[in-house]
Amino acid sequence: MSPRRTGDIPPCILLAKTHVQTRTRCERGSNVPTYVLLSSLTPEGRQTLHAHPDRVNAVNDEIHAFGCKVIDQYAVLGPYDFVTVVEAPDNETAAHLSVDLGSRGTISILTLPAIGMDDFQAQLQRKEQLGHN
Repeated sequence: MSPRRTGDIPPCILLAKTHVQTRTRCERGSNVPTYVLLSSLTPEGRQTLHAHPDRVNAVNDEIHAFGCKVIDQYAVLGPYDFVTVVEAPDNETAAHLSVDLGSRGTISILTLPAIGMDDFQAQLQRKEQLGHN
């Protein structure tokens, strides 16, 4: 893989689903914070994954042992190599997870807190508004 640059997003992103079970929001519950991890492999990470493809499942087990839960995961084409959706107890735990995984030198992670659409729409319907009366 060549180095990635901002703006190199292809017109089509191919999603290849891993062996993580997808659950609906109702099954997960709405009180557990959700995070999207956008991950890019380093050259060393590419070598490791190529030699040991099952490493993805081992890392997912480590994430679970860390107190977080992998909800869904995709291998993607574009500026990132993986999109992983996790539940974590709080922002601090999600940040700690990203730092720990990144400290190995095999992956760089951008971690984003995610807001469920029901919660987002409910927030937009609140009385407090700045954009209109």
